[in-house]
Parts: sequence; structure tokens; C-alpha cells
Amino acid sequence: MRFSGVGMTALAGAVPHIVIDNYGYTQYFPADQVKAVVDKVGIYERRFADEKTCSSDLCFAAAEKLIADNRIARDEIDLLIFLSQTPDYRMPATSILLQHRLGLSHSTIAFDVNLGCSGFIYGLSIVYSFMQQHGLRKALLLDGETRSKVYSPKDRRSAFLFGDGGVAALIERNEKFGESYFSLNSDGSRGDLIMIKGGGYRYPSSVDTLREKVVDEYGNIRNDEQGYMNGGDVFNFVIREIPKDIKRMFEYTGLDTDSFDYYIFHQANNFINSYLAKKLKLDVTKIPSTIAKYGNTSSVSVPLTIASELKGQFDSPKRLLLSAFGVGMTWATGVITLDRCNISDIVEV
Repeated sequence: MRFSGVGMTALAGAVPHIVIDNYGYTQYFPADQVKAVVDKVGIYERRFADEKTCSSDLCFAAAEKLIADNRIARDEIDLLIFLSQTPDYRMPATSILLQHRLGLSHSTIAFDVNLGCSGFIYGLSIVYSFMQQHGLRKALLLDGETRSKVYSPKDRRSAFLFGDGGVAALIERNEKFGESYFSLNSDGSRGDLIMIKGGGYRYPSSVDTLREKVVDEYGNIRNDEQGYMNGGDVFNFVIREIPKDIKRMFEYTGLDTDSFDYYIFHQANNFINSYLAKKLKLDVTKIPSTIAKYGNTSSVSVPLTIASELKGQFDSPKRLLLSAFGVGMTWATGVITLDRCNISDIVEV
């Protein structure tokens, strides 16, 4: 997909105030096992929302910060997309509740997108598509996850990986942004690699779906309404598909590794991103990281890394390559330009 004259003009992030020390996350596992896992994945701290805080609350805080810092007139926001797999309710859509909570006009287009770790890049492509229509002035892409609520602390394969966060991105039309490109991909045959099996309408909630059980020979414990991940197969998927998609983007755009100021990868774990950098022969100084302090925040990880690590870097045009993959399985690559994008300080909720 190719777009022209649309770009992100402001970005704000929000994280919970509760800091989890991964080395100290030893309630269910011995300290030596915890240290081995933490050292391998490179995630030393995460942020956990409390029981009353939802992903929409994090996005609301980020959006309020963005609106205040940029003096945005709320009646000029014509589109609001909320992207999450941890919404407030099954119905109504969380985006519509946020439209009201943010005081936006009744003429605002509002809808939800249910996607995992590749979601922000998918979401940007949707917003860019809408903004090709000249009847729209400003758009908000709100992306939030509270993955700490859906993974079992007794399953060591996922207990040390996931954290919570939210972002708000403002997208507008301006010819200064030039052309942007997106490659969006999906393979549902691998849908069982990352899944929450119970609690939907295929396997509705019941006493059995909520009952904890030992799920493998290593003694990991979870119920059917908590997420699981086949880490080995996910890694095999990444090494097979992600470099290939990025190289395809290079061919399509005529760009190469020297054409980019920054590479923003999904913050899955340190090992995967180190592999991608080596495989693609990238300059590691162009690859900002938030894995160590925020962990895997799913779809939020790409924009949260920009908000956290690149504040003040866009006084002049910078070209970014975005790459993310995850539940579905889906994967996406984006090429965007940020020019005078105002990044707010991270808000704690």
C-alpha cells in the first residue's frame, strides 16, 4: 500500500505507575530459574495496570496529554480508532466510549480494531487510508493493551514477558510527509501459536475454562481464559517471514538499509531483535529499544518505543521503518516519515 501527503504530527504515551522488577517476580518460581529467563529475554522491568485500570484509561491519559500539549481543538478530530485486544467490554466498542469521554463531536467516526502485536502498523495504514479523503481534518489512533491481565503468572513461558501501556497518535494531511508504504500480511493456519482459547463464543466461559490446570511436563499452570504462546514456533515464524518482508519492502520502494534514520521493531524480546538486526545487517545505533524497561506491550510496543526513546529527534524529517509481528499470525512492515512530530513526555497512570 502506498499513500501520499499523510503523516503523524504528534504522539503521546502512558504507562501504569506500578513497576514490576522481573528479577523479583519469584512468587511461583525459584530465583535462579527467574534469573535465567530474565537474562535470556532481556526484560528487567515492566508496568502493570491495577485491577481498576483498563487499556482505555491508558489511552485516555495519553490522548488528553496529546490534546493539551498540542492545543488541539476537539471538534477538529473527525476520526478515532481504538486498537486493542483487551477492550473494556465485549460491547459496545471502546472507541465510542472514548469519543464521549474525550468530548469529541457526535460526527466523529469511531470504531475498534482487534489485532495483536502488528496492530499499530495496521492501524496506521487504516488511518492513512481514511485521511486520503479531504473531508477529514484530524485523526486519533489510540492503541492500548493490558496484557498483564490475560497471562498466567504460573506459566514461565509468558509470565516474564508482557507489560501494559497505551499511546495516542495524531495523524493529519500535509504534503511535507511525502510517500508512505505498508506491507500487511496474515496466516491464520498458525492461529494457534498465540491464543486465548476460552471465553469467546467458540468456547464460552464456564467453570472448566476458568479452572487452573497443569498444561505441560514442565509444570506450567494456566486456565483456558489465559493466553498461551508456542515460543519456539513463533521464533521460527519470525526468522522465516520478517526479514523476507522487510527485503520485499526495500525492493518495492527502492530504498536500502542506509535510507532509514531509525528502525522500530516490535519489542518481543532481546534475542529476536538482535537476530533481526544481524540478519539484515542493520546499524544497531539506529534501533531504539524499550524491551528492558517495558517488556512486550504487544501492539503498543512500536509507538511506545518512539515516544520513549526518540523525543526531540524530529525537528527535521526522519524516515522510519516499522516492523511488527504477532498473534494471528499477522506481520506488517511500514515506511513512514516523521517531520516536526511533537512527542510528549510519558504519562504515568
